[in-house]
Amino acid sequence: MQTADWPRLLCLAEEHGVVGHLAAASRKLDSALIPPEVEKALADQQRAQVLFSLRMTAELFRVLECFASSGIEALVVKGPVLAVEAYGDPAMRRYGDLDLLVRGRDIRRATEVMIASGYHAKVPLAAIDAGKIPGQYLFYKADTKLLVELHNDRTLRYFPRRLPLEKFFARQIRVPLDAHEAPALSVEDELVLISIHGAKHFWERLIWIADVAALITRQSGIDWQRVDASAQEVGAARMLDTGLRLAAELLRARLPETVEARVEADAAAGRLTRRISNWLPAAGYAPPGLIERAMFRMRMRGGLLSGPAYLVRLSFSPTEEDWNEQGRASGHRPTDVLRRPFRLARKYRRDGKS
Repeated sequence: MQTADWPRLLCLAEEHGVVGHLAAASRKLDSALIPPEVEKALADQQRAQVLFSLRMTAELFRVLECFASSGIEALVVKGPVLAVEAYGDPAMRRYGDLDLLVRGRDIRRATEVMIASGYHAKVPLAAIDAGKIPGQYLFYKADTKLLVELHNDRTLRYFPRRLPLEKFFARQIRVPLDAHEAPALSVEDELVLISIHGAKHFWERLIWIADVAALITRQSGIDWQRVDASAQEVGAARMLDTGLRLAAELLRARLPETVEARVEADAAAGRLTRRISNWLPAAGYAPPGLIERAMFRMRMRGGLLSGPAYLVRLSFSPTEEDWNEQGRASGHRPTDVLRRPFRLARKYRRDGKS
């Protein structure tokens, strides 16, 4: 560590979302090894992260209380709940919004509640009434950094199969959070969800791998048969295997012998892990090109038919970015479907040309 390039290390930690991890690791080192300006920068960022986490947690319980008053049940995913389950500290990991799962039938009422609470809805009520399905139901306050995203079994389209939302609600647990309890996914379902989320983002940042490693390390009572069944039910077995393999190989997370044997036997997950390791150091600044992204999606899903079918569904399932008139048009327009692959091609082209 005496020859460490500390400014670069700090920059990489920021890009990978692991400043909290770096701060925790630095406290175990001789302070003489850390330049004073870096030590101050780490302390400042960690303090800001703690304050942001406190603010977001307070807002989380305010939103949950508003929902409960309106008879809306919600589950918290990722964010502060994952931080507690994986690290024992709600401020350990960086996150920018609050994610909640709600039932599809409650989306309109939840949107009305959020608007009444002072939020602006990115997806207007007219779009909800028209039956349009966004990538998420995003809410924001213009004068703050508060962001809330609502999801259901139709918005989480990166699940290879439609998630069994009622089963998720039935298996929910309560996670202690700042003298309260938050309704959350079971640890087994959360592990599957964050593996799918990491695959969605091509595992481009270390934080997503660190979350998997920390969760399986801290939660010693994981029901691995339940994890396997949950992943199989939504067609995400290879996504799970890849996440576990990344956690084991890159961060030395220990897996039960039977799980380790199954993961190592998944040769495709091994190839994907090696490919991810190539672009991981860039922290998203050298993303795979359009063709490579498409091949990754198919291989992550697996199967001669299921892989291409998964890619086609993702390529032609319009979100709010593809809608006409900001989602105010009624019904589902064919142009929404046709616009999406061209938009994705423009977004992910490498040479900057149309």
